[in-house]
Amino acid sequence: MIMNNEKTLDRKQFIGNLKQGVWFFGVSSWMFGITDRSIASFADGYLSALDLTQLFTAATFFVAWLFLKPVK
Repeated sequence: MIMNNEKTLDRKQFIGNLKQGVWFFGVSSWMFGITDRSIASFADGYLSALDLTQLFTAATFFVAWLFLKPVK
């Protein structure tokens, strides 16, 4: 009975750590994507409507990702 309970706790801890790791990876990926799009948009000195749309979309998805932070 005690071994089964310990395995359940280990699985829950593993799943919690996995969720947290995926979330942190997502944050770093979104930050890289927004930075890359910003550099590409401002590289030519002209900001088009497509560039603004891409930046706004990436920023919106990044904020949404921040709200998906898993709780422990």
